[in-house]
Amino acid sequence: MASSWSTVVICTNQPCKGKVDQKDDDVHPETRSVTESTRRISMTGNNESTGSSSPKKSLILNAFVEMCSGHQSPGLWRHPEDESYRFNDIDHWIELAKLLESAKFHGIFIADVLGGYDVYKGPRNLSPAIVSGAQWPVNEPLAVVPAMAAATQNIGFGVTVTTTYEQPYHLARRLSTIDHLSKGRIGWNIVTGYLDSAARNLGHAQQPQHDDRYAVAEEYIKVAYKLWESSWRSDAVILDKERGIYTDPSRVREINHVGKYFDVPGPHICQPSPQRTPVILQAGTSKAGKTFAAQHAEAIFVAGHSPAVVAKNIAEIRSLAKSEFGRDPQSIKFLALLCPVLGVTEEEAIEKFEYYRSLGSIDGALALFGGWTGINLDTYADDEELRHVESNAIRSAVEGWSKASPGVAKWTKSTVGQHITVGGLGATPVGTPQQVADEMERWVKEADVDGFNLAYAVKPGSFKDVIDLLIPELRKRRLFWDDYAAHKGTYRENLYSKPGQSGPLPDHPASKYRWEAGVEAKDHQIPEN
Repeated sequence: MASSWSTVVICTNQPCKGKVDQKDDDVHPETRSVTESTRRISMTGNNESTGSSSPKKSLILNAFVEMCSGHQSPGLWRHPEDESYRFNDIDHWIELAKLLESAKFHGIFIADVLGGYDVYKGPRNLSPAIVSGAQWPVNEPLAVVPAMAAATQNIGFGVTVTTTYEQPYHLARRLSTIDHLSKGRIGWNIVTGYLDSAARNLGHAQQPQHDDRYAVAEEYIKVAYKLWESSWRSDAVILDKERGIYTDPSRVREINHVGKYFDVPGPHICQPSPQRTPVILQAGTSKAGKTFAAQHAEAIFVAGHSPAVVAKNIAEIRSLAKSEFGRDPQSIKFLALLCPVLGVTEEEAIEKFEYYRSLGSIDGALALFGGWTGINLDTYADDEELRHVESNAIRSAVEGWSKASPGVAKWTKSTVGQHITVGGLGATPVGTPQQVADEMERWVKEADVDGFNLAYAVKPGSFKDVIDLLIPELRKRRLFWDDYAAHKGTYRENLYSKPGQSGPLPDHPASKYRWEAGVEAKDHQIPEN
């Protein structure tokens, strides 16, 4: 999973009740401060939008999924209408892509992990995850994209791939291939990993240290830029049948990268694809993660227990992008995690939410919590008050939950698990379309987000509710487009609503690597950094 400390909220006629924060996936909890104040979310049921004199943003909406059952809502595969268990069926993914494209979703953001959640009841105990189906089993996400792309024309696909366990030459080829097959609709969510269970299966006794992983990622992405942008001239393939020349060899060259972590002579094995560099997505909010995002990310996945928490990170990254890397800070699109539970009435939404929660797996939720945070809550008694334990990480997290949900008398591990069963640790507004739209407007106004990664409780039912109930309300408020900006365009064109912008923006670092048509090799030096 890719996320930061965040909240699940219940929205009623009264101010919303909420839950708290989860970690940046690239930072171990003991090295991170989780003492940021948690405030009660004040989304009311007056069905009035949060007015603003400033121009309204047209929101970016992605579906947030993983090639497993349940994803953020462990145990909800038991729901009679849930079809997430069909993740092995290609028809399931084709149906989902067509459904989301019919509603004009910008993209499908596919999370991934390379290991199981084995901290809870551990060490190295996968049983809770296996029994509950908590992101287990999980399939390779890139493999399903060509089938979805073949069945659609406009929707983009953001796929999570780590830089820690795979060579850049290999991944650059895979992403170029899918960019070709999808006609330019692929994005790469760059992660550095967070599960020791993955590291053990990929040649490491444990994960490399956090900052070391980001150092690898920094060199990795520059190798990728060189392969995608500098190895082939844009007009290298000429297909001259009379002379029998497929590609002009003077327009293809080695990159001869020699670095601390990678030696890659090149050239890239694929010809330039529609985007060349896929849309660059990222989610880390550690110090190293924010610096990486400010330099490279075109869209950033954020999560927090309130807009105020993510606003700080968003402002800092935008500032870094401008001051340190010369980028337009508004060109970076921030997408907040949200798992809405919708009903025509408040009562219907709350009833739906309570039914969802009744089906959730506490053990599965605690398995996910253990993987996300590194904390094994099984070491505590069933009735132990977690606000009084010695661990600063647990105590501060639970204190945040208790402030957001003051009606909960006692916080035990079961209480924590129950709070995770619907929407994981992401924000989960429960209410009418008007109430949820109000909350989304509040996030835009207070946090400066540009859109949302929408998780599901039940698939595809949660997405159908968004399409049938929420999107009409967003369009009524001029918060969501009526159609794609670039029909049959690339992911980047539609992300930015800029037809013709298939490649990275001019101020993005990848653009300086571009070997343009008509430019001699001697006149285009491959950047060293």
